[in-house]
Amino acid sequence: MAKTKTAYFCQSCGYESAKWLGKCPSCGQWNTLVEEIIEKTAASVPTWKTETSSRKLSKPSKVDEIQSSAERRILTGDKELDRVLGGGLVEGSLVLIGGEPGIGKSTLMLQLALNIKGKKLLYISGEESEQQIKMRAERIKESPSADCYILTETSTQNIFKQIEILAPEILVVDSIQTLHSSHIDSTPGSVSQVRECTAELLRFAKETGVPVFLIGHITKDGAIAGPKILEHMVDTVLQFEGDRHHVYRILRSIKNRFGAAAELGIYEMQGSGLREVSNPSEILLSQRDEELSGIAISAMLEGARPMLIETQALVSAAAYGTPQRSATGFDTKRMNMLLAVLEKRCGFRLSTQDVFLNIAGGIRVEDPAIDLAVLIAIISSHQDISISSKNCFAAEVGLSGEIRAVNRIEQRIAEADKLGFETIYISKYNLKGIDIAKYNLEIKAVSKIEEVFEMIFG
Repeated sequence: MAKTKTAYFCQSCGYESAKWLGKCPSCGQWNTLVEEIIEKTAASVPTWKTETSSRKLSKPSKVDEIQSSAERRILTGDKELDRVLGGGLVEGSLVLIGGEPGIGKSTLMLQLALNIKGKKLLYISGEESEQQIKMRAERIKESPSADCYILTETSTQNIFKQIEILAPEILVVDSIQTLHSSHIDSTPGSVSQVRECTAELLRFAKETGVPVFLIGHITKDGAIAGPKILEHMVDTVLQFEGDRHHVYRILRSIKNRFGAAAELGIYEMQGSGLREVSNPSEILLSQRDEELSGIAISAMLEGARPMLIETQALVSAAAYGTPQRSATGFDTKRMNMLLAVLEKRCGFRLSTQDVFLNIAGGIRVEDPAIDLAVLIAIISSHQDISISSKNCFAAEVGLSGEIRAVNRIEQRIAEADKLGFETIYISKYNLKGIDIAKYNLEIKAVSKIEEVFEMIFG
């Protein structure tokens, strides 16, 4: 007779307690511990077990005695996805993709399933029927791969039976919150079920070398739903972002054991699916017929990818007693710091002005190289003087008003040169080692913000 164990799990972080607590000792959240019944059988065996898998006893080895082998990557056919993954899909890896409902997670994975060539792929859906998936596949209008199989199932035991029969080379699960294991007596989506199902899929991926994609839900706060241990267990965590009322989507790498954890992929949502945006500057720069005040272009980096992005600012007299400070896509506290630099070091009185800042394209920027463009856009709007659309900026601004150097400046200059810009303003401390002659644009090196204002505004 199986013994039944009752435990309390925090729905925020996954902390387990033998009794109910009002406050979680791990994450500090209140009223998040929920009772779950865990059934443990007397003779439990791993859910995933193949005839060829043999468990060997692990022994300690010296680092220099371990034989290294080049990691094998699978190209998915999606250049944006391959870039975010670090050059392709690593065999035996577990990839988690999270995002808001309707953002396009299932569409992205179905496109992967239909486009990948030479690999047998199993698409498991616990949310949609086969007919619904077929309708989406017809809407995408891709030439479907003959090796794409669809399975609508939520029981991990039944899923692994079908996996043993089919022997897929890539696995997609939509979504991890809908799966349930018979070894855990709780509802699908609970902390214990998500943890157990992920552990079974992780064991399957590592023993067979089959890469697994997991689609995950998110909470109302934007974090991936389920225990935090879910993100620790997987190899890669990708976040699919964007406003579903707009056409552009951003695939961002949050964690990656096989590549850079700051890569970015951009897609455009169309009626026929997601289109890769190979040149992100086409969506981040406006096409305008005349020069307008309050607009400056910055050469920024997102991960290893250089991009030219448009910064828009609006400065007007405060209609109420307290001036408003609002920033979209940029840290408001950093904007307030830059405004203080303008008042203290440059003499601009903005304490009675409303200041609104917007990063075009719906992208959020954390690169400090955008500081100079932010200040130029603010002063341009304040003085109502337009800036040439052929000028761009790449420099950080310090509290004393100095123009600080930024990393990988040559990539930024090369991107601006490729897009036809005529002038780029950088820190003079970035000039060392740069071959100015090989670029067609003019490089202006400055050390203080007053020098930039003098060059642009006179």
